[in-house]
Amino acid sequence: MLRIENQAIVFALLCKYTMETEGEKGREVIQKGMIRYGRERGARMAARAKANGDPIALWTNQAYGEWKPDYEGQMEFGYDETEPTLKSYISKCAWCDAWNKYGLLEYGREYCVNVDKAVYEGFCEDFVCTPNVPTMSWGGKRCEFDWGQPLTEEDLTKMNRKKQELGTSAMRDFDYHTAHIYYTITDEIQKAFPESADEIIRKAVQDYVKLFGQAEYDRILEFEGERF
Repeated sequence: MLRIENQAIVFALLCKYTMETEGEKGREVIQKGMIRYGRERGARMAARAKANGDPIALWTNQAYGEWKPDYEGQMEFGYDETEPTLKSYISKCAWCDAWNKYGLLEYGREYCVNVDKAVYEGFCEDFVCTPNVPTMSWGGKRCEFDWGQPLTEEDLTKMNRKKQELGTSAMRDFDYHTAHIYYTITDEIQKAFPESADEIIRKAVQDYVKLFGQAEYDRILEFEGERF
């Protein structure tokens, strides 16, 4: 099974070769792909909440998260305050650790620019998440987010009850998440740069396979044609 590290690195490698080949325009296309990826994730979360008869609200957004760390202690995060608006933080990040491990922070950090805002907007177009910058990947001590509305004591109770009820049923594993980011970003690269896309993707895949092996790339390919 793939892990957070796989998703982090396949993204960073696609970003690296896109930016090296296409410069600032390449960066813009990567960000377009990240916004699309995030909104698709948020829309899935909202669809699950609605299917269960739950409202579209901050507490359901927090309850219907699609992923969990690979192991205990891999991530450190929590809430600084819940009212008048929810303010959360991340003080240890598996994505940052992966990018630093493989010397790809310069490219991997592009992941952090829009993803949280995009997931929140995908969940509800009227919701606004404001990250305090810089985030850790851009030199900050930790990542901090203002979610623009309160999470009351009543909301916290409902959120925790819903999390217990859901367990991992609303989550996707990192085979899925890695494939989602791979196919979304490569699609945007192919649309924007038809002449250079194949070479960009070939180089990224070649590096990925060197790091993780062919079998861990083949797991991504199992999702070809998936509607994320």
